[in-house]
Amino acid sequence: MVVILENNATEEQINNVKKHMEDFGFRIHESAGVQRTILGAIGVKPGFDTRKIRILEGVADVYRVTSPFKLASKSFKEEKTIVKIKDVEIGGNKIAVMAGPCSVESEEQIFKLAEVVAKSGAKILRGGAFKPRSSPYSFQGMGEEGLKLMREAADKFGLLVITEVMQIDQIDLIGKYTDIFQLGARNMQNFSLLKELSLSKIPVMIKRGLAATIEEWLMSAEYVLSGGNENVILCERGIRTFETYTRNTFDLSAIPIVHKKSHLPVVADPSHATGISDQVPPMARASVAAGADALMIEIHHDPENALSDGPQALLPDTYLNLMNELRLIANAIGKTI
Repeated sequence: MVVILENNATEEQINNVKKHMEDFGFRIHESAGVQRTILGAIGVKPGFDTRKIRILEGVADVYRVTSPFKLASKSFKEEKTIVKIKDVEIGGNKIAVMAGPCSVESEEQIFKLAEVVAKSGAKILRGGAFKPRSSPYSFQGMGEEGLKLMREAADKFGLLVITEVMQIDQIDLIGKYTDIFQLGARNMQNFSLLKELSLSKIPVMIKRGLAATIEEWLMSAEYVLSGGNENVILCERGIRTFETYTRNTFDLSAIPIVHKKSHLPVVADPSHATGISDQVPPMARASVAAGADALMIEIHHDPENALSDGPQALLPDTYLNLMNELRLIANAIGKTI
């Protein structure tokens, strides 16, 4: 249920509406917009008579939300959510770029690539310290040592850090080093992990699952939002289909669909979506044109010898050229990078 308050509702009236909602057994999430305040009522109350709230002073309208995702819905919040981290915004008019290697491999590697990221004008360094791999024999990441190196490299070049958290007992450790938690595709429906991340003040980027519908993806975001963490970002990284010429099938249409259904910002990850480096630039360009709020791009100075996902990583020069192309496309649709 969503309660829309009058533009001139007083604080006393708002508090009175909240009290009545709580007395009826609802949990409340407040969204203060530019023009009016909206109260989201969380809790299943079959047959609840919305007139009990509509008659209260200060209430403009009350209606039920039919979609299963309530807090992630535009019905709850019309204005786009802008996730602000220091001087970086994700979801605004400036397209953010997250770039770096799939995995942190060494001090030399991460510092070299962090310098490239900073040179490109991007503001966020990506890299994995704990890597979920399909094979137990593949490189699993450097762990905390990798986190330390990435943090040091990011700080040296004035960058933020985004890295993946795989399980609950990693949250506190990774939280000491990262600015954004990345929840991988395989963990999109790890509901215990989602609940714990909802208690954090650190933003969470949720990658779409390998075979997840858009509604399931938004419901994962709902878990984080309902626990109190409002800084949620969605990431389209391709889905698994019958096609074999690409690693995944990049669902570019998900970007405008999510923007229509939700107020949350959407990141496009063309690297994982295609899995082949020469397909990354055209899909990155398409992502900007489709309205992505941010891009996540893998780069590596020696992809042939990368310990993970080398085939989809761009060489530094290719990446820098791509950034120049993306700026032209962003400008054409009234945005900047």
